[in-house]
Amino acid sequence: MSWSIHPIKAFAEHSQAWDALARGRVGAPFLQAAFLQPALTAFARGDELLCLYSSQGQLRMAMIVGRQAKGMWQTFQPSQLPLGAFVSDGRVDIAEAAASLWSQLPGLTLGLGLTQLDPNFDGRPADSGLLQSKDYIQTAWVDIAGPFDAYWEARGKNLKQNTRKQRNKLQSEDIAPRLECLQAVADMGPAIAQYGRLESAGWKTADGTAIHPDNEQGRFYRQMLENFAAQGRARVYQYWFGDKVVAMDLCIEDDSVIVILKTTYDESYKAVSPSTLMRQTEFQQLFDEQKFKRIEFYGKVMEWHTRWTDTQRGLYHANLFRFGLIPKLLALRARLNKSP
Repeated sequence: MSWSIHPIKAFAEHSQAWDALARGRVGAPFLQAAFLQPALTAFARGDELLCLYSSQGQLRMAMIVGRQAKGMWQTFQPSQLPLGAFVSDGRVDIAEAAASLWSQLPGLTLGLGLTQLDPNFDGRPADSGLLQSKDYIQTAWVDIAGPFDAYWEARGKNLKQNTRKQRNKLQSEDIAPRLECLQAVADMGPAIAQYGRLESAGWKTADGTAIHPDNEQGRFYRQMLENFAAQGRARVYQYWFGDKVVAMDLCIEDDSVIVILKTTYDESYKAVSPSTLMRQTEFQQLFDEQKFKRIEFYGKVMEWHTRWTDTQRGLYHANLFRFGLIPKLLALRARLNKSP
C-alpha cells in the first residue's frame, strides 16, 4: 500500500475514484464530488492537498488536507460540509496508514486532524500514544419505518397540539398552506435566490452568515444543488402560505437517505412556526413515498430536533501524531494555559 499526494487542483481528475469510495458511505452524499468540487471552489485556500492511499491499483482511502499550524494538518472542513473530507473502504487502519504518510507531506509534519467523523462509517478508535479522539457533537436522525400515522402518534403531546393550533389559526385566517418540492436543475438558481431573500430578512443578515445569490455561500449552494439535481438527487422544499414562500429546506439524497442541509423561514410568521408545519407535511410525504430509510439532520442536536426523533449518535474528531511525545507536550501546554 502506498500514498500519492496531489495538489488540490487535481481533484477533478481523481473524482471518479473518490466517488467510488464515497458511494460506499451510504447516507453521506455530501462526501461525493458533486458537493466537494463546488465547496473547494468556494471555500478552499488553494494550497490543500489530495492524499490517495492505494493497494494494487485500488483506491482504499482518500482525504483532502490543509496545513493548520506549524507541522499540523487537518481535513478540509468548511462549515457547509457536515463531515470532514475523508473517505475509505472501511478496512484500512488509519493509524497504520498514517505512518507512511508523514514523509510524503511537504515540510515538517507532526500530526493530522481528521475532523467530524461519523461512527456509522468510521468506528471510534481506542486512544493510543499516537491517536486520540474527542467528542464533537451529538446529531439526530429519523428512521422511516412503518406508516406516518404511527410515527406522528409517537411524537410528544406539545408538538402535536401546537401544529394543530397553528393549522387551525391559518384556517381561521383563510391562509392555505402547501408544500412544493423542486428537483429540476433549472429550479435551483431561483430557489437559492428565494432562500437568500428569506434568510437575509432574518437574524443571519446581522451576523453575516446569510446566503445571497451573489456571495460565496450562495454560489456554492446553487452549483452544488445543480450538480445533484442533474443526477436526480436534489430536493428543495418550499412551504407556501397562499402566494408567499414562508419556509424552505435544502436537501440532497442518495439511494437510502435524504439529508436536510439547511432550513430557513420567514421570521414575520414566527407565531405559526412555518418551518414546523413544513416539516410535518414534508415528513408525511417522505413516509408515504418510502424511498428512503432515514432522514439525516447532521447538525448539533437542538431542542427542536428532540421533538421529531429520539435517536442520536456522537460525531467525533481523531488526531493522529507522528511521535508519541507530541500529544504529551500538547497536554502539558494545555495544563499550563489553564494555570492561574
